[in-house]
Amino acid sequence: MFVRRNVTSLVPALLSVALLTAGCAGRDDAKSSPKSPSSSATPHGYVEGATEAAEQQSRLLLSDPGTGDTRVLDLITGRLHDTARKAGVTELTTDGRFGYFHGAEGTPVLDSGAWTVDHGDHVHYYSAKIKEVGELPGGSGTSIRSDAGVTVVTAADGKAGVYSRADLEKGALGAPDQLPGTYAGPVVPYAEHLITLTRDGDAHAKVAVLDRSGKRVATPESACEDPRGDAVTRRGVVLGCADGALLVHEDGGTFTAEKIPFGEDVPKAARATEFRHRPGSTTLTAPAGKDAVWVLDVTERAWKRVETGPVVAANTAGEGSPLVVLETDGALHGYDVSTGKETTVTERLLKDVPRAATGEAAAPVIEVDRSRAYLNDPAGKRVYEIDYNDDLRVARTFDLDIRPSLMVETGR
Repeated sequence: MFVRRNVTSLVPALLSVALLTAGCAGRDDAKSSPKSPSSSATPHGYVEGATEAAEQQSRLLLSDPGTGDTRVLDLITGRLHDTARKAGVTELTTDGRFGYFHGAEGTPVLDSGAWTVDHGDHVHYYSAKIKEVGELPGGSGTSIRSDAGVTVVTAADGKAGVYSRADLEKGALGAPDQLPGTYAGPVVPYAEHLITLTRDGDAHAKVAVLDRSGKRVATPESACEDPRGDAVTRRGVVLGCADGALLVHEDGGTFTAEKIPFGEDVPKAARATEFRHRPGSTTLTAPAGKDAVWVLDVTERAWKRVETGPVVAANTAGEGSPLVVLETDGALHGYDVSTGKETTVTERLLKDVPRAATGEAAAPVIEVDRSRAYLNDPAGKRVYEIDYNDDLRVARTFDLDIRPSLMVETGR
């Protein structure tokens, strides 16, 4: 294995973070009173027990549902870390730091020890020890959504509990605050509020904005038939609906819900119901049936349907990057989003390609960050690192001692 960055590439990054830290300190000092000499004792962005780095500290969480074996792959050092076995896992999700191993009876939580703090005009990258946090309640159908302040667990029956993010960061779950009522979809933290859907006896679900205690503070005009799928972007929260999506946005304390329609009749099997994107990007992807991919440009409020071969997984970094699609031939295909034309095809990377989750197997996924994409190969017991800006070149291959049927990336 090769280390992801070379020494020379770190020099400008180290200089950059030094300048950013100096800039942060300047702003903080300007706000501090001369009578507060202790204000500079703790560096800006300091996190107890963590190390700040000059670059993103990406890690992959990997799990084999068949055996319960789990690993954490450090993408900076190439080291593989063992963690406790997690039996009965059917789904693996993340909020950028914590991994949630969904099972039939509960959801074990793993702190990956890698995360990013976004201050708007600059970011801080951190790494710390990998540690087990505990097990959240809720079986199949449980949804978990987080922001910097809270983690919300929404059960299949629509009931939700709010956990303190600070407790999780200290390695404990703490006691949740139960929200009143039930909800028609996951409760999503956004703009220091909670966004969700309620029915109130109507056939169509409607957006509800709650404060952190669960009190409804706004009900933007909206209607969402058969809601499925959600994503948080810099432009707001996207909620999937039968006829397209709703974009819930906050501006100056006012919340609005804007419909982004498909613009055509879309059969149920071809709807966008599971969004994937690069964190921070406003370009979302979702399968559009068996042989196409939806690309939603949230900024432009526009859908595009890209015709492909038989789709297994898809994702994109957005902002002019290609749409990357794993197809049933085991190869990665690159598409120009603006034209829909295929631009690149790799050699066959996966010999055995499960197209959908079946028992102990799950379909591979494509994780994307600012410079690389990652593709898990369960049958081959490996993960591929892909340079999506260089004709989908395989930059590194990580050989593993488990079948990485489930994979998420943290540290972003």
